[in-house]
Amino acid sequence: MATTSDPHPQHRIYPYLLRKLEIVRPNHVWCADVTYIPMRRGFLYLVAVMDWATRKVLAWRLSNTMDAGFCVAALEEALARFGRPENFNTDQGSQFTSLAFTSVLRDAEVRISMDGRGRWMDNVFIERLWRSLKYECVYLHAFETGSELRTGLARWITYYNTQRPHSGLAGQTPAEAYGRIDASDHGGHAPHDLMTRLAA
Repeated sequence: MATTSDPHPQHRIYPYLLRKLEIVRPNHVWCADVTYIPMRRGFLYLVAVMDWATRKVLAWRLSNTMDAGFCVAALEEALARFGRPENFNTDQGSQFTSLAFTSVLRDAEVRISMDGRGRWMDNVFIERLWRSLKYECVYLHAFETGSELRTGLARWITYYNTQRPHSGLAGQTPAEAYGRIDASDHGGHAPHDLMTRLAA
């Protein structure tokens, strides 16, 4: 099984632009990453687009393949709902280096930044998101179907954005720090509520 950050030998790799950059405001830098989501049988891939300064999850998609399409869909949704960032940072995974993905960023006049090998700290915020999501939602419930998983993730991510304060944000939630309440920023539930509400 390929890792989620395998590079493509024929894709262009963009330079890393965030060195010594102080990122303190919304839409200064967005980032994206892909992770595996285990289910009772098998697994799916999850991509999320996050605002770096505020940790807000702006868009996400599930897929049963590693092609670039679901990453492009998440990126296009984030741009449509929240405007464009100044910079967009990813690892060198083939989904993010693909022409389908980078052309959307170039057309929106977003500066493209890619982590160099070994720069794991540049993904630290979204890695923390993955850890919390898996331990508080995915591992607890062993979802049976893609639709169950999608519903569970939607509720948890809304909870994360709107009800979970972050010490790094002076006790604000990501939605409060981002400063713009979106239509999806309602209806989130704490993880222990999740299975009761899914079963209702």
